[in-house]
Amino acid sequence: MKMKRMLAFTAAVATAMAGQALANESVKSLTKNPNGWAIQTGDYANTRYSNLDQINRGNVGDLQVAWTFSTGVLRGHEGSPLVIGDTMFVHTPFPNIVYALDLNNNGAIKWKYEPKQDPDVIPVMCCDTVNRGLAYAEGKVFLHQADTTVVALNANTGEVVWSAVNGDPSKGETNTATVLPVKDKIIVGISGGEFGVRGHVTAYNINTGEQEWRAYSMGPDSDTLMDPEKTTHLGKPVGKDSGTATWEGDQWQIGGGTTWGWYSYDPDLDLFYYGTGNPSTWNPTQRPGDNRWSMTIFARDPDDGMAKWAYQMTPHDEWDFDGINEMILVDQEMGGAMRKLLVHFDRNGLGYTLDRESGELLVAEKYDPAVNWTTGVDMDKNSANYGRPAVVAQYSTEQNGEDVNTTGVCPAALGSKDQQPAAFSPRTGLFYVPTNHVCMDYEPFRVSYTAGQPYVGATLSMYPAPSSHGGMGNFIAWDATEGEIVWSLPEKFSVWSGALATAGDVVFYGTLEGFLKAVDARSGQELYKFKTPSGIIGNVMTYSHDGRQYVAVLSGIGGWAGIGLAAGLTNPNDGLGAVGGYAGLNNYTALGGQLTVFALPN
Repeated sequence: MKMKRMLAFTAAVATAMAGQALANESVKSLTKNPNGWAIQTGDYANTRYSNLDQINRGNVGDLQVAWTFSTGVLRGHEGSPLVIGDTMFVHTPFPNIVYALDLNNNGAIKWKYEPKQDPDVIPVMCCDTVNRGLAYAEGKVFLHQADTTVVALNANTGEVVWSAVNGDPSKGETNTATVLPVKDKIIVGISGGEFGVRGHVTAYNINTGEQEWRAYSMGPDSDTLMDPEKTTHLGKPVGKDSGTATWEGDQWQIGGGTTWGWYSYDPDLDLFYYGTGNPSTWNPTQRPGDNRWSMTIFARDPDDGMAKWAYQMTPHDEWDFDGINEMILVDQEMGGAMRKLLVHFDRNGLGYTLDRESGELLVAEKYDPAVNWTTGVDMDKNSANYGRPAVVAQYSTEQNGEDVNTTGVCPAALGSKDQQPAAFSPRTGLFYVPTNHVCMDYEPFRVSYTAGQPYVGATLSMYPAPSSHGGMGNFIAWDATEGEIVWSLPEKFSVWSGALATAGDVVFYGTLEGFLKAVDARSGQELYKFKTPSGIIGNVMTYSHDGRQYVAVLSGIGGWAGIGLAAGLTNPNDGLGAVGGYAGLNNYTALGGQLTVFALPN
């Protein structure tokens, strides 16, 4: 009898372990198939690279529009479609409609999911009603709605398998991000840093929607899921309750650090990576201290959420330089040895290269020459300021004081790059980065906290970087081992579209005017461009169907840069300063919501 119980227990454990691994293995398998596109970032490593090479630098100039699809929704269209087998899954901004399109039948609609959300969530969303897209695993499509409802849909029928509520919009909690399926969990973040939300990352059971764990960005160790001795920051233990020690009183409870960016995962190390956003409020005088763990890169165990290491890039942020941009995982040679690297292009204008296993800081260099708020990061491991950026007093909004307009800060609050993801090509070893070339004036003022009301405390204005090419963006190639720009293409407006690199040595990206562009991965030479119906803030993707390679992108102006057009705003200081900075977009594009799919002629 004892032996039977032991065998039953062993079988149960094996079944549980197999279930845990299933989503992980299914996503790995799907992302290795270049014919599809299973998660928003292309693969777990966030490289946004495709092995498809039917379209290459020799023939990309012949691209034509193969077909189009109207989403029926205006406002900003971020993220990209997914392709699983013969089905394409397309999402929209609020109200977050999901379409399943039949690639065997000219994109006919197989099913449509349209959630009924309270429109009161719209004014609580900081910077447009965007959503960065869907994920797929184990026959389910996963959506995180604006109202923070996480939904698992049956991929064949569109029926809701389960749903879970991740936050409370009445307190300012919303969602704009995608999700990450890992093992038996779906990992999700939260938006709302401009409303005094305390950021967190949460894991839900992939089959039932039950909450498994939640890790806050700040708070006591029990909330942040940090071990004071085992969790490290630049190689040293973080110490007890590190998430409260650098806050005044209980201000950490409304501390920001939201987690609305991208997530990556290393199956070999069994760690997932993400960044946290700005501390609340934008007035730095009201929150003395380093404000940990806002502006931080985290490496966590997906099983229990425990943090292995953390690195705070911008202690005591004074400029809204959220740290949520994607973490790209690559293996490259440094110092004569292969290293497991994490590469991150931060809003603060610095390109970081770290050892993703240990959290060791290897490179921290400016990836836009306009960056002036810091002279650089202290890389001396024996220094008390190791890993900290040196702040230039002239551009310190805290040192200049409340109700003082600090002028000429570069980059602007939307960063040298916002959430628009970069790409990596293993063929060239380079990263391809859509950037903003924008500066700002920043005037902080005292603000009080009320749940569900804006908790910003600063007035901003934005404009192109002075003494430069006159435009507001560049598209660059970056060497992450050296911390150097290899080539740079100037753009009239910020490049707010996610890049795509392919085995055909072509790199694709979109522009705010609405152009899809293709450039040579090695030289940056422009090879092709096409004007879509609206500005592009979506991410370019590629897939193959019936032996033919396609390239697809969503167009639909909006997001932070396009909020003036998207929301009909005209006051230059609205949109946290973006309306005035990007007013010229009105002369180049208009609202829309369309998927455009390209292919070579038959």
